[in-house]
Amino acid sequence: MEVVHRNCSGLDVHKKVVVAAILVEGRPKEIRSFGTMTVDLLELSDWLMNSGVTHVAMESTGEYWKPIFNILENNFEVMLVNAQHISKVPGRKTDVSDAEWIADLLKHGLLTASFIPPVGQRELRELTRFRSTFVKERATLVNRVQKVLESANIKLASVASDVVGVSGRAMLEAIIAGKATPEQMAELSKGKLRNKREELSRALEGRVKPHHRFVLTELLSQIDNLEETIARFDQEIVEYCRPFEDAVVLLDTIPGVARETAENIVAEIGIDMSRFPTANHLASWAGVAPGNNESAGKKRSGRVKKGNKPLGVILNQAAHAASRTKDTYLSAQYHRLAGRRGKKRALVAVAHSILIICYFMIKRHVPYYELGSDYFDQRRPETTAKRLVSRLEHLGYQVSLQQMSMPVSL
Repeated sequence: MEVVHRNCSGLDVHKKVVVAAILVEGRPKEIRSFGTMTVDLLELSDWLMNSGVTHVAMESTGEYWKPIFNILENNFEVMLVNAQHISKVPGRKTDVSDAEWIADLLKHGLLTASFIPPVGQRELRELTRFRSTFVKERATLVNRVQKVLESANIKLASVASDVVGVSGRAMLEAIIAGKATPEQMAELSKGKLRNKREELSRALEGRVKPHHRFVLTELLSQIDNLEETIARFDQEIVEYCRPFEDAVVLLDTIPGVARETAENIVAEIGIDMSRFPTANHLASWAGVAPGNNESAGKKRSGRVKKGNKPLGVILNQAAHAASRTKDTYLSAQYHRLAGRRGKKRALVAVAHSILIICYFMIKRHVPYYELGSDYFDQRRPETTAKRLVSRLEHLGYQVSLQQMSMPVSL
C-alpha cells in the first residue's frame, strides 16, 4: 500500500493519559504514554519534534482532544478524525494498540480529517455556544416559574405569552408582595395586554402561600443573574465578531434570521466557504441534508445524518421563525411542504434552504434577494391553475378558464 506520510504519529486520547505511537522512516516503531497536564503535553510535543514527526492524528474524544490540539497545532500538521470513520476501515488486528492503528492509517492516507476552524472562529464559537447554554438555562427557569404559578392556582401563562416580560414581571412582583388584589395586579399590564385586564384579573385569582412567594423570589433572582450574564456575553461576542461583521450583517437580512442567529451561524461555519466544495457538502456536514442510503438499486431510510448539533438547533429555530413570516419564499416553501410531507420535514427543508442561502451569500458577498411568496406559483403557472381547478371541481363547481390578455408594453 502506498505510503502518504512517512513521519507520522497516532494519539490515543484519554482523560488523564495520552498514548502516542510514532512511525518514522528509518526508525523503529515507538509507543509512549504521557499525562494530559500542560507540562506533560509540552513534553509530548518535544518528543514528537525530536523524533522527526510531521503529521499527527487523533480521535475526536469528547473535549479531551482540545488541550492536545492547542499545544500541537503550531508545530505539526494535526488531523482530528471521527472515531466512526476509523472503526469502518477494515484490517484491524486485535493485538495492535489504538495509537499504533491510528498512526498506521495516517501513514497510508486512510483517514479523513474533521473540520477544525481557525483560532478566531474557535473563540467566537465557544462564546456563542456558552451563550446558548445560558439562554437554555433561562428558559428552564421561566418554565419553573410557570410551574410554581400553576401550583398556586395562578393562570397567568394562559393569558400572557411571556410571564417574565414587562407586564408579567410587574405582576409577579405584586404576587410576591402579597398586598394587591387581582384587579390591581391586572392594572399593571402594559401595551396590548391591557385589553385583557378582565381576563387577567380572573387568571390572577389564586391561592398563593408563603412558600410559593419564597420560590418565586429565588427563581426571579436567578433569572436576573442569567439575563445580566447573557447581556455581558452579547457585548463580548460583538467584539469577537468584528472580523466577521460583514457576513453577520448579510445573514441578518434573511427572513427568520436575527442578529444573534447570524452570529451563531457564522461562528459554526465561518466565512471561508472553500472548505466546503459545494453547498450540499455544507448541508450534509451540518446534518440538514437528506440521507443517501441506497444499495442494490433499493433506496432505504432517507433520514438526515447526525451533523453539527449546535448549528442544527440554530437552523431549526430560524426555520420556525421563517415559517411564520409573511409574503416570503421560505414561508411559502414551508406551507407548500407541510401539507404533503408533515411539519417536521417541512422545517428541515426550510432549515436546509436557509443554510444554502447562507453559503452563497457568504461566498459571493451578496445581500439576500427575496423571491416572494408566489415564487412556486409563478414557476409553473399551468400546474398551479390545474391544481386549483381540480379543487373547485371537487367542491362541485364547473370551471372554465380564459387567459387574460397581457397589455403590450411600449
